[in-house]
Amino acid sequence: MEKTLIQNTVHFNSKLSFLREVIEYRLKDNYTTEIPIFPKFDHIVSDDSLFSIFVRKKELSLEEVITLLLAIVPHISPNFFTTIISDFLPNGGELPEFGGVKGKNHRGIIPTGETVQFIIGGNDIQQRTQLTEMFYEDHLFRSEGVLYLDSVPIGEPKMSGRLMMDEEYVELFTTGKILKPTMSKDFPAERIDTQLDWDDLVLNNKTLQQIKEIETWLNYNDIVLHDWNMKSRIKPGYRILFSGPPGTGKTLTATLLGKYTGTDVYRIDLSMIVSKYIGETEKNLSKLFDKAKNKSWILFFDEADAIFGKRTNVRDAHDKYANQEVSYLLQRIEAHPGLVILASNFKNNIDTAFTRRFQSIIEFENPSYKERLSLWQKNLPDKIPLDSQVSLEEISKKYAITGANIINVVQFTCLKTIAAKHETIQLDTLLEGIKKEYLKEGKMVTI
Repeated sequence: MEKTLIQNTVHFNSKLSFLREVIEYRLKDNYTTEIPIFPKFDHIVSDDSLFSIFVRKKELSLEEVITLLLAIVPHISPNFFTTIISDFLPNGGELPEFGGVKGKNHRGIIPTGETVQFIIGGNDIQQRTQLTEMFYEDHLFRSEGVLYLDSVPIGEPKMSGRLMMDEEYVELFTTGKILKPTMSKDFPAERIDTQLDWDDLVLNNKTLQQIKEIETWLNYNDIVLHDWNMKSRIKPGYRILFSGPPGTGKTLTATLLGKYTGTDVYRIDLSMIVSKYIGETEKNLSKLFDKAKNKSWILFFDEADAIFGKRTNVRDAHDKYANQEVSYLLQRIEAHPGLVILASNFKNNIDTAFTRRFQSIIEFENPSYKERLSLWQKNLPDKIPLDSQVSLEEISKKYAITGANIINVVQFTCLKTIAAKHETIQLDTLLEGIKKEYLKEGKMVTI
């Protein structure tokens, strides 16, 4: 990693020198009688830095490379633009054609779309107009989430928006690290993982077989779409509903799918998405899906009933906007190119408009006697023996609890056993833990 950081730092010196020459060329061409020579571009992206590798892989044009450099400059050389302008205007003055704005904390100039137009296109109206295409939805910069123009107040030119590079690409190009997003107002999701393995997941064979189909999609979908040229026939993405009682393995399944396919899993915090203010829920969802659009993430909506519930008959404005939220969700999920998993305790609570579009609906049932026995055997510690009075077979038959309940009982039992300095796991301790689980859920139990 240190070698990568040094490579990127060293090679950016030559890239910024090239960008400085490009800007100086434009300033001389526009404001002096001098006939400048455009700097040579030949070897600027021929090195082994991640920036250059990206440029070559995507076959970017000279204009696109200059735009990338303009976007990344504020992150590595805050006084870059001010120094060039000060050298060109030693007695002070302004260059409105240059564009650029000041930030709240950043003391230098933040380039805008107008900066791109000026430096590359000068006063050539046709070229300046063509440059706006770099910020269209279908351009690589937007479609792969590399950079974009920040929104501007109504009535102001779109190209006066700040040139913004996604922070993940800033980190990648400068340090070589892949930055994982953290939960925030703009990204209402947390990355989840597990130390467990598939062997630790105890489900019936039918459910396990359906889960294997998801793993197959994650591994081979790109081949079907691109190598077999099925993009025009098959919709992007994969949509699944996990349905079943709490504690039956829905979240663990999602994390294991990510673990064994090398895919990050993000659990969506619905409390940060749903808003009582009109339009805010859609806006929050838009940020989430825009961020995830070009990543091979698994989006996991736990307790999805809260936001994917059935639409109602319109009785008032609230119903109208609630239905609009569901419709918007439907559009975004259907267009999302990745894997989306919705988890619900009750399948019937999910709007049928969603269920019709799921490639798979997987039922997670309460574990059977054999599955409960397997869960007890897998999760009790092997560092301490069971008391002779403990029969896991009898406990598994008598107490119909879920995998999550069993984990809670095991944790409770371990702590009580250590505190009491017992040399074996006692039956009374296990039964006390089971009773606590029943009482938590408001159920009666005879111990």
